[in-house]
Amino acid sequence: MKVAPLSAALGVEVTDVQLADLAGASLDALKRQVFENGVAVIRDQQLSPDQHIAFAKRWGGIDVNPFFPTNSGWPEIAEVRKAEEQKDNIGGGWHTDHSFDSVPAMGSILVARELPPSGGDTLFSSMGAAYDALSDGLKATLAGLSAVHTADHIYQPGGYYSHTDLADEMTGQELSTRAVHPVVIRHPVTGRKLLYVNGAFTTHFEGWTREESLPLLGYLYSVASREEFQCRIEWRPGSVAIWDNRATWHLAQNDYHGHRRVMHRITLTGDPLAA
Repeated sequence: MKVAPLSAALGVEVTDVQLADLAGASLDALKRQVFENGVAVIRDQQLSPDQHIAFAKRWGGIDVNPFFPTNSGWPEIAEVRKAEEQKDNIGGGWHTDHSFDSVPAMGSILVARELPPSGGDTLFSSMGAAYDALSDGLKATLAGLSAVHTADHIYQPGGYYSHTDLADEMTGQELSTRAVHPVVIRHPVTGRKLLYVNGAFTTHFEGWTREESLPLLGYLYSVASREEFQCRIEWRPGSVAIWDNRATWHLAQNDYHGHRRVMHRITLTGDPLAA
């Protein structure tokens, strides 16, 4: 296994490894790379859907997102698609997946299936670096705060994703998603303190109004999205990305209009978050 950094803040590129066969100490080594660096892109893979699922099960449990269309015959795999005629994409704003769940997903294993001729890169940002950049006074304030997360405005009929490939999945769904998490969490493996809010799903601080919350949330988002805290994954055929949802944000760039993009995603079960 060869490892090279993607940026100074986070991310590694891994080569000379085959995920279809990875297990035991080699799998533990890859997990450590993801936990310590936030995201890993593994090149030159030829994972079938069955191998994708088998590898995810060796990693841990699988969460099935009820809002995404599944790959026919493999319900564990969500298809993240954008058709040629669509303008809006899925994941086009900074976020971390499933923060609206009481036990958010650990992360995801994303396999490139159909790529546009260019564009469609995925950006990641380090929530450890974002927390470290805050003043001691703000860290002390955030230590006593929790925040409310929901996805109702995203997935409900007429919501943000109503013009994407998820529109059919959203029809007629009655949503009530809500979770409360500490604003600062500690990574369960590395122990690093992490900022845990995001613009897609965090609505307000618990006990505060939304109006009171927005100025501070906006400042936190501006810090968390600083370019020096980011890395970029340029997708190529055979690329697989694995990321830690607790330690990163991600954003799928929407710069390939007129072309189709299909990714297969398996979401990995997480652990309760601790302040």
